[in-house]
Amino acid sequence: MPSNRLVRDPKILRAIAHPARNRILTELTASGPMRAADLARELGLPANQMSFHLRQLAKYGLVEEAPEAARDRRDRAWRAVSDDGVRIDLGEIEKAPGGRSAAAVFRRHRVAWGHAVVEAAYAEPRGDRDILRTVTETAVRLTKDEASELAAELDAVVDRWAERTRGTDDDRRTYLWFSVLQPHPEDPDPDL
Repeated sequence: MPSNRLVRDPKILRAIAHPARNRILTELTASGPMRAADLARELGLPANQMSFHLRQLAKYGLVEEAPEAARDRRDRAWRAVSDDGVRIDLGEIEKAPGGRSAAAVFRRHRVAWGHAVVEAAYAEPRGDRDILRTVTETAVRLTKDEASELAAELDAVVDRWAERTRGTDDDRRTYLWFSVLQPHPEDPDPDL
């Protein structure tokens, strides 16, 4: 059963719609507690911006300080409140005041992110060639219940790997598992 943080508040949705904050949450979920300076270096953000984004995420209860991971009392380390990330209930958010506009902004950001992920997956490899990149596209005939069962099984496999590899081991880098299970969409451009 997922123990991720359920988001139903439009204000929290706006906080995580920001690409840098979303990436921070992703990295903390993948790595576990990290110092703000290490996060800034890993994500290529200036330290002052990192501190601002971490404070915003903390304000909405998505991250918290992790004093046990700090080097000393002046050092600040952070962790995601939930090791399993966040789960967003757009239906509930849309019922709240301001929820429809917050959900629309979130959807636009996530659609753009999805495009960027797919483009990166199919792009010509550059730079570091010592990485694995795979793309799988498989059509499967399923009932809605079977689709739910398949999604739960795949989630369980990825969750086991995430738990097993959580940490800031120098030999590891953060990989993104991006999956979509949905009825086959209509071809947007039949002339291709």
